[in-house]
Formats: sequence, C-alpha cells, structure tokens
Amino acid sequence: MLAKDRRFHTTKSERFFDTGAHSGPERAYLVAVDSTSTDSVWSVEDSLSELGALACTAGAEVVGTMQQRLPHPDSHTYLGKGRVQELSDIEKQLNCDLVIFDDELSPTQQRNLEKLLNARVVDRTALILDIFAQHARSREGILQVELAQMEYRLPRLSNQDVEFTRQAGGSRGAMGGVGGAIGVRGPGETKLEIDRRRIRSRISDLKEAIEDVRKQRAIHRRQREAQAMPVVAVVGYTNAGKSTLFNTLTEAGVLAENMLFATLDPVTRYIVLPNHQEVLFTDTVGFIQKLPTKLIAAFRATLEEVVEADMLLEVVDISHENAIEQSETVTEILDEIEALDKPRVTALNKIDLVANPEDIDTSLYENAVPVSALKNQGLDDLLTTIAQVLADSMELVDVLIPYRKGDLVELFHRRGNILQEEHLEDGVHIVGRIHRSLRGYFLSYSTAEP
Repeated sequence: MLAKDRRFHTTKSERFFDTGAHSGPERAYLVAVDSTSTDSVWSVEDSLSELGALACTAGAEVVGTMQQRLPHPDSHTYLGKGRVQELSDIEKQLNCDLVIFDDELSPTQQRNLEKLLNARVVDRTALILDIFAQHARSREGILQVELAQMEYRLPRLSNQDVEFTRQAGGSRGAMGGVGGAIGVRGPGETKLEIDRRRIRSRISDLKEAIEDVRKQRAIHRRQREAQAMPVVAVVGYTNAGKSTLFNTLTEAGVLAENMLFATLDPVTRYIVLPNHQEVLFTDTVGFIQKLPTKLIAAFRATLEEVVEADMLLEVVDISHENAIEQSETVTEILDEIEALDKPRVTALNKIDLVANPEDIDTSLYENAVPVSALKNQGLDDLLTTIAQVLADSMELVDVLIPYRKGDLVELFHRRGNILQEEHLEDGVHIVGRIHRSLRGYFLSYSTAEP
C-alpha cells in the first residue's frame, strides 16, 4: 500500500508496508516527545491520537504508544538514551513492524534509530506523504506528492552507505572497519552518488512540470477574473467535512469519506447565492498540525487557489474535542501562505453530532454559522452569510444606467449585490456593491462618490 518509486533504492525506513509478507495490517508503535520548549496548543496525548488516526488511514494497526517529556527532542535519537532501549525491548515484545514518531526526524536521528531498533522507522512526515501518495489521483496531485517525497528522501540517502556496503559482502575487521575494502566500498559509494544525481534530476523535472501546472492555473484564474465572478476557497482541517459540505452546496460529487486527506485535488464549481449573485466555490486540500514544510512548498500551485480567492469558507468540525486547536492550526497555515487577511466565514459543521447545538459559542470563530452538511441543516443561513461578507468586501457604487444599456443592469444583478434599485425616466438607478474588476464598466454612469 505504500506508494513507492521503484526507480530508486529505498532505505529501511522508506519500505513502509510490505503486503507480501503480512496477511493483515502492519503493527505500528507510536512515539512522541512532550517538549516543554514549544508553545503548541496541542497536548501530546491529542497529537498522538491524531498520529494514530493517520497510521490507520495509511493501513497500519496501532499496538501501543510511548511519550517522554523533554525540553526538546534529543538531537541524536529523538528520545533519551534510556527510553530508546526501553522502546527496543517493547517493539520486540509486541512484534512491531514499524515505529512511527510524531515529529519529522532529522537524517541523523533516523539513522541512529534504525541502528537501535529492529522495526522500521517512520516519522510523521513520511506517514503523511504516504497517505498523500495513496490518495493522489490527478496528474497535478501525483506530481506534487512525488516532489515532496523526493525532497524528503534526498538528505536521507546517506543512510544507505553502510547498508549497501554490507550487501556487497564486506566483513568487519578488528578495528570495526569494513573488511575487503577496495572491492566493496567503491560500488556502494558509486550507487549512492548515482541515486543522489537521479533524485536531483527528478526533482528538477518535477519542479518544471509543476511550474507548468502553476502557469495553467494562472491562466484559468485570469479567465475567471475576466468573468468577474468572486471565488470562495473552502479550507479547513482534514476530515472536518469540507468535501461533504462542498458537495451539498454545489452537487460536485467530490469524494467524501470519513478519513484523513480523502481528497487532495482542488475542484471548482459554480453556485448562485440567495441574493442571486454568481460565485465560484473551490474545494482545497485539508490542513493538519505539523504539516510538512516540503508538502506546503510542493502544493504551492494548489494553495495559490486559496491565496488568490476573494473569500475563505473555513469548515470546522465543531463536534471534535480539539475543534478550537484545529481552527488555530488552520489560521497558522493561512498565515504561513499569506492568506490570513482575507474575509472569512466559518461553517461550524457536524452540529448533528453535538448534544446541545444551541450551546455552541459562535463568538470564538469569525462569522460563524452552525451547520450540518450531512443533514442539510443551517445551509441557507450559511449562504446568506457568505453573500453578506462577500458584499461587504466589494466596492460600493451609485450609478444611473441608461435603458439602452440593459446588459449592464443584468450584469449587476448577476455579479453584484444590489442595495437599492429604482427605475427613473433616464434609466435604472442602482446603489450596490460590485466586484473590483467590474467597476470600470460602471464608472462612466456614476452619479455619486461611494
């Protein structure tokens, strides 16, 4: 089930699932450090719980967890020396296939842990990349995931040095070195350098291909801008119900399952708001805490849909015990991609799973509307709020449009928000808000300053 690129030699940690050796799911043991030096809003227990959900999504069975409180993760082995030995004993007793760490391991940490543990070593980043690789369907998604995987693997190729040399048949001498050095070391080192060059070349090719995708997306955005249709980007924590809400509002038929990162590829659909304004909704990839920086960079073309949107519709699973923490994580990522200043409406989703929906504190979220995408509850209020927030972000104009320019009146009705309309002798007097890109069409008919 692990998405592997067979063209490259993989380390022990990268050979995540081996379906041929197991009749059932692989047994995973989860490890986290409760760092006292971080100001994360997430508790280590909640983070481990989410890591378990990620492992299950990838296809593993969680058989136990370990946590250690430290000022910061140990630079050599992530855990303290004593806990690593304890972990080694536990993973042998439980017959674990892999040990998954709740942070991204440095190449040094990963190499040292691989020497000390019998089970394969996987960190949070590799786990998320594996899930993304399983769920990528479009050419764009596959390219973006592969780029992130290649950039993740490149600094870890040094882990193969000793392993490859041993495979070549060398034995250790009295001083701990490798015997048969002349004929054994060379091929291993050559293989390592070849792999490095091939991955660097592949990364370059992937970046060029993704840049082409980015340019194509820019063309599509310019075409949408020419139509002056506002774009609402649907964002939120993974598994908050984004795709379900998107499907309910737009009848898009996007895959919506109760799993993390069920969909990766952005989808855009047309919708008419209650005030008759036409808008485009774009569903985007879900966010998660500790989202790998490489993944954000690889998905830059996709995330630009969020950056270029006129408004954000954040979907929050209000039934989740970490709803506030999840929303704060979304805010942090929006800040990272420079999309935090956009108008936002928050859909507090899954109220059908809340015992007392009337007790929900909507003041904790921006322009919040309680809804249930699954039960079609609160959706009219949500669309009305979206229309209002969009209108507030548009430009106010006061125009008198001659009757012979009926196409402009019709355009205002479809793309704008009319506050006042009056039929006079000389034409149609309209006071309302219009998308900034359309303002030029109406400037010559202005009767007052906004």
